[in-house]
Amino acid sequence: MTYAKRYVVIIVGAGPAGIFAALELLKSEKKPRILIIEKGKDIVRRACPLKVKNISCTTCRECDLLSGWGGAGAFSDGKLSLSPDVGGFLSRYLDKDEVKELIDYVDGIYVHYGAPDHVFGDNAEDIQVLQKQASINNLVLVPSKIRHIGTDRCRVLLEKMHDDIRRDCDILFQTDAHNVIVQDGAFRGVRLQDGTEIKADFLILAPGREGSRWLEEESKRLNLTLLKNPVDIGVRVELPAPVLEPLTKITYEPKLLFYTKRFDDKVRTFCVNPYGEVVKEYLKGIWTVNGHSYADRRSNNTNFAILVSTFFTEPFDEPILYGRYVAQLANFLGKGVMVQRLGDLLSGRRSTHERISKGIVRPTLTDATPGDLSFVIPYRYLCDIMEMLEALDRIAPGVNSRHTLLYGVEVKFYSMQLKLTDALETEIPHIFAVGDGAGVSRGLIQASASGVVAAREILKSL
Repeated sequence: MTYAKRYVVIIVGAGPAGIFAALELLKSEKKPRILIIEKGKDIVRRACPLKVKNISCTTCRECDLLSGWGGAGAFSDGKLSLSPDVGGFLSRYLDKDEVKELIDYVDGIYVHYGAPDHVFGDNAEDIQVLQKQASINNLVLVPSKIRHIGTDRCRVLLEKMHDDIRRDCDILFQTDAHNVIVQDGAFRGVRLQDGTEIKADFLILAPGREGSRWLEEESKRLNLTLLKNPVDIGVRVELPAPVLEPLTKITYEPKLLFYTKRFDDKVRTFCVNPYGEVVKEYLKGIWTVNGHSYADRRSNNTNFAILVSTFFTEPFDEPILYGRYVAQLANFLGKGVMVQRLGDLLSGRRSTHERISKGIVRPTLTDATPGDLSFVIPYRYLCDIMEMLEALDRIAPGVNSRHTLLYGVEVKFYSMQLKLTDALETEIPHIFAVGDGAGVSRGLIQASASGVVAAREILKSL
């Protein structure tokens, strides 16, 4: 396609943060000239070849599950966490009431484009009962209303957003933003991988978690102040859906926190998928594990992640590289994602296809390699995970069953945070950083809201 050499706003990344920034900018009567640069494909062209033609992940230039219109959220199960306490860090920049207003505003846009009306977790009495049960067992249930879109419905919703935005906005797909151009301390434009320079007045950096390494490298090159973020490492748990149904039927995604006795580490559940399936993702040479659930079809299992958050101290400051190292070790031993029965792990033996076939839980990720996660996950993390499973079993009997499956590893890469203003502007004027890749959010709803924050600040300047 042809595109102009000068724009009012360039947006790098077409995930939820970039999309909602564009939607907000285009609500202005003047409709500033916008360019979106996205290294992945358009939503209608995104498809995992591993599932379509059983082609190896290593053949893909960019992972279609992580990159492209809609970002990683396009193939997530589409859970919108409607609480300011969940899914990000916007409360660092805005007061809680402002964050709540933004969440409600963004949620309304999702509903307009096709998200379902039903909300889980809005029965206060039921939530109080679950909170009491959790607290008795040293767990904290974080109340959060959840709107579940579903992996299948996400695609339709994102296509509608794309159709509205492209009428008034230029979009470059399968195009890498190579450098941010800054001269004499002022933003000038973006240089593409092929050397093309595109000028603009404002820049919104929204590369998503898959682009967090690029953003970190660019931030260091531009001498921006970086703040440390933790790395989250853990496993994905799969068990019979009825085991967790007393919780999921009320809140859909129970968000539970636990502090371990042995190390006093913070452990949490993440991305609960009732009647869903376990999936794998390919990220720059490594396979990690994730989970999906759908609006129109069900499995017999529920899956969720147990993640341990760790902040590193000096002199080490490479949490992303550490997380990649642990994932690479699992790939090395299992030639991809590894799966193990909990009973085998506790007995100090590796799982085999025969042992898993004797269990009552049928794996939904059928090409995971049976193995021994104790050779992969560091001792401290493994102890934390075992403690968490025991605690969960007391509020949902059956979680800590010997038949429960553990997939490894699940790693959440969050970039080092940038030093930002309350409007999410960097130390270089007219450059904004939003979404998961900038360490501002950890989920669809706050990523979307952060894009709105940056867009509104730009509109003030116009």
